Amino acid sequence: MNQISRSILGLDIGSKRIGIAKAFWPDGLPSPLITLANDGNFLANLQHIIQTENVKILVVGRPRGLDSKDTQQTKYTSSFVQEFNKSLKLPIYWIDEAVTSIQAENELRLSKKAYSVEDIDSLSATYILEDFMNSQSGEINVED
Repeated sequence: MNQISRSILGLDIGSKRIGIAKAFWPDGLPSPLITLANDGNFLANLQHIIQTENVKILVVGRPRGLDSKDTQQTKYTSSFVQEFNKSLKLPIYWIDEAVTSIQAENELRLSKKAYSVEDIDSLSATYILEDFMNSQSGEINVED
């Protein structure tokens, strides 16, 4: 089986933008893919990516407060994902996204290159996907 048939996406969902990262399961390294606007075109854009990349699984960052409790953003993200997955019908895995945006911004700042908020979002999605992949031991099946 070729790698493209085992693609998974990581999503960092915000109210304005959604960072997306991609990896091949189980042996690929996650990398930033794109940041999409969280607008009326998001679902169509995501569906295009899923078809083009032959994605089998979505990994979504679950936002929590510093006290590890659910927040308004947790509720928003859960509702948002539930709604768009009605048409996608893909397996979704959740992973704690604690401080991934801070980690991404720090890494980009240290690179001493210019970066945008979109870069932060897609790199944050990469950390979400990386955390998920590190937490698995071949326990998921992404075959057709």
